[in-house]
Amino acid sequence: MRFSIPLFLVALLAGSDQSLAQAKVDTKGITARVKIEEVLSGHLPELNGKFKLRATEVSFAPDGDLGVLHHVGPGIRYVLCGKLTFIQGGKTTIYQAGDYFYESGNIAHTAHNKTKLPLRVLFVEVLPAEWTGPTAIPPKAY
Repeated sequence: MRFSIPLFLVALLAGSDQSLAQAKVDTKGITARVKIEEVLSGHLPELNGKFKLRATEVSFAPDGDLGVLHHVGPGIRYVLCGKLTFIQGGKTTIYQAGDYFYESGNIAHTAHNKTKLPLRVLFVEVLPAEWTGPTAIPPKAY
């Protein structure tokens, strides 16, 4: 059974302004839990208070998938358990437990658990400090 869940789409404008609009990314068997989120502060004053890091654990049920999507910001992914089939730019890559990879956020891709076993992936992302919604967004239509 395939369904759509509401997600938020952001338009990042000059400054720290954000506009939210309801959008949909097709999903099947996906759950996401934010584990930690912190606004940046430290030795890079040009970033302090403007961005945050968010770590989210994303679980894919057997045969679960994410439809075509972008992300609000860039991030590192770490496969905690299972096998992830990741398709971007016509290229399919299989990531397994222990593998890391980078997503810029602005390139359309899909992600699937094509196995009968659970899959968990840790997403660590850079986001605007005031961002409160999910980070999976549909690609812009050009």
